[in-house]
Amino acid sequence: MAYTEDKANEIADLALAEAHESGDETLIDRIGVVLGASSQTLQEAYLTAIRVRRAEARAFGLLAESKAKRQPKPE
Repeated sequence: MAYTEDKANEIADLALAEAHESGDETLIDRIGVVLGASSQTLQEAYLTAIRVRRAEARAFGLLAESKAKRQPKPE
């Protein structure tokens, strides 16, 4: 299973980067469909990797927001 998770993580990183650079968020879903047509196991690992990365980004965003609110405002 380590190979599958490693590949899913690699594909997820590349897909998110390309979607960000190209502005085409549908790329992430299209890759998921292609993976599912050949390997449901890899598709599930990929979709999980995407969800984890998106959740991580939201969490870090909230933490940064909270920290910014506590910073003294320049006068």
